[in-house]
Amino acid sequence: MTKTIKQIALLILLILLPTIVFAEASTVVNNEEELLNALKNEDVKTIILNKDIETTQKINITRPIYLDGNNHTMKYVGTFGEDHSKDNKVWGGIYVLQVYRTNATIKDIKLTGANAGLLINGSEITFEGTIDVSGNGFGGIELSQGSGVTETSKLSVKDGGSIVNKDETKETPTLWVPSDSKDAVVVMNGIKQIIDSGKEVTLSEISELFDLTETPQTSDNISIYLGLSLISLISLVTVSIKGLKKEF
Repeated sequence: MTKTIKQIALLILLILLPTIVFAEASTVVNNEEELLNALKNEDVKTIILNKDIETTQKINITRPIYLDGNNHTMKYVGTFGEDHSKDNKVWGGIYVLQVYRTNATIKDIKLTGANAGLLINGSEITFEGTIDVSGNGFGGIELSQGSGVTETSKLSVKDGGSIVNKDETKETPTLWVPSDSKDAVVVMNGIKQIIDSGKEVTLSEISELFDLTETPQTSDNISIYLGLSLISLISLVTVSIKGLKKEF
């Protein structure tokens, strides 16, 4: 009897083990406090936003993490500068997110309300889905090296991924590398580009750099080619028939 109970207990454990492991590796967050706790918990490998989150401080990511925004928004609602202004065009060095000297993946999220949406500080970041950095005072994404940081900042956008910045101007670019940092690397659409120190890049420049203009699919090209060929053949046959009629 005891042996049977042990076997049943072992079977139950084997069934529940994947769920237990997943629970340790992934967590859903609903507010700033839960987000900060998840980032501190080394067992958590994936953080999923369950709703829009407001933050009162720059959120730092200092270890490998997969952040799934789940199409929600992280909005900074704190103050800026020594005067504690509510205007995000007052520089206070505030980013919604800073990824510091680590690797991370960020998916389907909007980062808004701060001086800038994202600071990639000596880190390698991968974007999946849509990353929206609209609504920040100085622009979208900074790729830089802070004090004592020597690692190159790198951003990779997976196929099908996109960056949105609805408020972009010459003064608020989507990507930039400060002049006091070394060159950064951006990979998109299978193309690797070096973004020079001091360079500011707009969405239109991103499109040109990474050849993001739409092109017909191969199947479309073949269909068009076959259609044109058929039209040419019909025209040729028609001309030939008319020629034959004239001869007779």
